[in-house]
Amino acid sequence: MSDPFAVINQTPPLDGVNFFTADASLRDALTPYGDLADDGSLTRIGALAGSREALDHALPANQNPPVLRTHDRYGHRVDQVDFHPSWHWLMDKAVGFGLQAAPWLSGEPAAQLRRAAGFFVWGQVEPGHGCPISMTYAAVPALRADQRLAEQWVPRLAATSYDPGGSGPGALAGMGMTEKQGGSDVRANLTEAVPVGDDGEYRLTGHKWFCSAPQVDVFLVLAQAPEGLSCFVVPRVLADGNRNVFALQRLKDKLGNRSNASSEVEFHGTVGYRLGDEGAGVRTIIEMVAATRLDCVLGSAGLMRRALVEATWHATHRSAFGGVLRDKPVMRNVLADLSLESAAATMLAMRLAAAVDAGEADAAFRRIALPLAKFWVCKRTPMMVAEALECLGGNGYVEESGMPLLFRESPLNSIWEGSGNVNALDVLRALQRPESLNAWLTEVGLAKGYSRHLDRAITDVLTMLADLEGIEGRARILAARMAVVLQASLLARFAPPEIADVFIASRLGGDWSGVFGTLSPSVELPGIVDRVLVH
Repeated sequence: MSDPFAVINQTPPLDGVNFFTADASLRDALTPYGDLADDGSLTRIGALAGSREALDHALPANQNPPVLRTHDRYGHRVDQVDFHPSWHWLMDKAVGFGLQAAPWLSGEPAAQLRRAAGFFVWGQVEPGHGCPISMTYAAVPALRADQRLAEQWVPRLAATSYDPGGSGPGALAGMGMTEKQGGSDVRANLTEAVPVGDDGEYRLTGHKWFCSAPQVDVFLVLAQAPEGLSCFVVPRVLADGNRNVFALQRLKDKLGNRSNASSEVEFHGTVGYRLGDEGAGVRTIIEMVAATRLDCVLGSAGLMRRALVEATWHATHRSAFGGVLRDKPVMRNVLADLSLESAAATMLAMRLAAAVDAGEADAAFRRIALPLAKFWVCKRTPMMVAEALECLGGNGYVEESGMPLLFRESPLNSIWEGSGNVNALDVLRALQRPESLNAWLTEVGLAKGYSRHLDRAITDVLTMLADLEGIEGRARILAARMAVVLQASLLARFAPPEIADVFIASRLGGDWSGVFGTLSPSVELPGIVDRVLVH
């Protein structure tokens, strides 16, 4: 008789898996744009990301959220945020890998693509600490609007030295845009900026309803100057060594992203330095928004990948109803479908990163593809993560599995830097420029003739665009279709046929329900599932 107290048929810990080399879809996505499929630095990031050491830091960072200390014991304002040691370990590794602003100064070929792949891989360990990493990365293109400020800050932001408290050569950046009354409508901001000299110095008074990463060294902030909404660089510490006025009111108690601090902040005569022209705040900070949107896509694609790995790992090592879960036809269908979604998201994310490397040559493509990808990939992530969690059954609903962490995180990137509606409307704005539509058509047209389903889907998009009456109400339908067609085109060109053909047939070939695990029974699925974890 079997021992009823024996621990059997439990999935072993997921460690010792290199999150880079085991990811065939990521290597597929990198190959067209740079010689990175066997990159040594990415291999090192992947090895640490899949190690027991890294995984042992992920849950504690989330289970011990940051704590705000507004005053010291004597009543002096200190406005300090204290973090668990695991947070600092994660940050130290991310900065050391150069995942913040380092690629802007590297001068190496495919620097942005390499950084994007590293951010994608490392973010699978614990996504919350990616916020200050992403903010720092995104601040650089905006800072270039002023050579003096760029020379002051960019070398520090690009330094691969993690220096909490600003005591060393490295620095990190944050952002303060939204206010209580406006949210995404930043032109409704009420924070005032009064000039105090001829050198671009202002005094800011007002509040920010969301301030990302309030513990960092410098912030890009929007405020109303005499000539209209403007962008300002707000340091935490002034040139004379005194602290700037930066009153943290409280930290947000959030659904997810719990390892990261998000705050409400007040400015009372806070020193800021104008970045760009007065009245050009949106135009100046839009470069930061675009770079952050790229990281939203990368982060969501990384969440998809980690959820897929967890589901596949569990199904490979768990038996039920007389056999291994992975071999059950319905489970194999689910895993294969999740794999297709992850592969498509990864392929699109890396194409966007390659477009950043291309600079102005790919500017029109970025203009339309970024909001498309931000809308679609981030919108699909919660559904996919929920399905992957379900693959683990009740075990996936338990905090120790790490799946609840992924699930709570999954809606965030669809909200951050513009909700789904904002990005769908940005697609319509991009389409007002002929060069944007031409860039999309050129890209998807490279796969013309690969599949009748894909060719018909491209024609369907053009038909939708021919009828502009009520187009705003159909913005989501259009954005979703254009994004899937773009993913299909990329997979047709750069993924193995067993991936591209099934993705196109399922997403573009008929009445797709969007429910995972509904691939045609005629499809050969084992090969798709076998690619999830390559050893």
